[in-house]
Amino acid sequence: MSKDAHLSDAKQRLLEIQKRGALAPAGPAASSGRSRTIPEGPLPLSFSQEQVWRLDQTAARLAPLHNESITIHRHGLCDIRALERSFAEIIRRHEIWRTTFEVVQGQPVQVVHAAPADYKLPVSDIRTLPESDRENRALDLATRDAAQPFDLSHGPLLRARLVTFDEREHRLYLTAHQSVVDGITVFDIFPTELSTLYESFAVGEPSPLPELEAQYSDFALWQRRSLTNEVMQNQLAYWQKQLLGELPVLEWPDEFARPARQTYRGALHSFQLSRELSASLKALGRREGVTLFMILLAGLVKLLHLRTGQKDIIIGTLSPSGRKRAEFQRLVGYFLNPVPLRANLSGNPSFRSLLKQMRQVTLGAISNDDVPLDLVADRIQVKQDPARSPLFTVALSVAPDIPQLPSGWSMTYMDVESGGARWDLYLEMSDRADGIIGRAQYNPDLFSATMIRHTLEELTLLLESAAADPTQRLSDGCQIS
Repeated sequence: MSKDAHLSDAKQRLLEIQKRGALAPAGPAASSGRSRTIPEGPLPLSFSQEQVWRLDQTAARLAPLHNESITIHRHGLCDIRALERSFAEIIRRHEIWRTTFEVVQGQPVQVVHAAPADYKLPVSDIRTLPESDRENRALDLATRDAAQPFDLSHGPLLRARLVTFDEREHRLYLTAHQSVVDGITVFDIFPTELSTLYESFAVGEPSPLPELEAQYSDFALWQRRSLTNEVMQNQLAYWQKQLLGELPVLEWPDEFARPARQTYRGALHSFQLSRELSASLKALGRREGVTLFMILLAGLVKLLHLRTGQKDIIIGTLSPSGRKRAEFQRLVGYFLNPVPLRANLSGNPSFRSLLKQMRQVTLGAISNDDVPLDLVADRIQVKQDPARSPLFTVALSVAPDIPQLPSGWSMTYMDVESGGARWDLYLEMSDRADGIIGRAQYNPDLFSATMIRHTLEELTLLLESAAADPTQRLSDGCQIS
């Protein structure tokens, strides 16, 4: 038996990465232009992309947990041909949207395909329906698309549908596999490029967008080269210290019996924090030197403490670890890495003290967010539980800012359900002009819609109380029934 035979699967993969360096030459990020040819030979996945791929091999058989959907609203006349040309140009610009995945010698690799000459957009015209029925019909069409699984080996890994409500109201529903999108992709890059290209193509002008400096495959190659053994070991040492001792398992008050194995089923519940509360939270952040995310994180930690009585709580978030270099910041693709954020609530701290702790924990996680979560779990020898996600079952994120789109365009992101969910509960918040809107993605095998609604109402009360008086202790103020 070789000396490598006793290593875990995660360590074996790390060892192989270090031995090979990469699956293809890892030079500097390549300059991209219209003359760029399709990369030859197998290309590696990024570390976070590989985590998604590996989970998808098993979990996606149960539910489409990696299907992400947004809605682009077109207010006014819609030139379908210009919209199709815009899609084709975005797919040409971004290789990752014409990429599939194969397995070579046991390792998943990217396969980049030639850009299509054209793009045919499915169109559903519902103008003949009674106006009162159009909303439900459009949502039904979008939900069917969002719930359909993707074939990662054959692709494509995104699908779109244009629904025409009337002459001046159109919705473009986009569903993509998480391996090719992230928050910045769907909130910023895609809506911006689509509307910019459309406005030019609709009047016969060429694309005004500059050519990209790099492609997602360049990022994956750069990451495999730059995350040296020394860097990885230093970051793993941080996580080993941060996650020292017995790890907490969040014990929700039982509503439904937890299935013996994760089902990955999902449902959505949308909610909103008022403009007044949003302003109060941001004012609190300015006074205390913390971000909106840190405030929401502290509020969620307090809520879970009051619900469970636990003083050691881990909440996950998705860190944009891959977008730290300028040449990768305007690429579509998956650049996120899940990281655990651990809160110590012993001593009944004040909310202000909790904010300081969450600031320290968040900044530490961001500074050590390159190492994949499965390697972190392997380093600290997490005992696998088929009923739960490793390290944390609740996650929180704040969506990137939405850019100002041209007149006649807008975007929403929480109106279509795929039927899948990676965690027990995932809260995604977005700061808007009229308040903070949120999406709770939860597993209906664990929680009822009523419980989720009550939980979010309680979170709102806790945040209102904290904004009014951050000196209050965890045991003070709003109590959870």
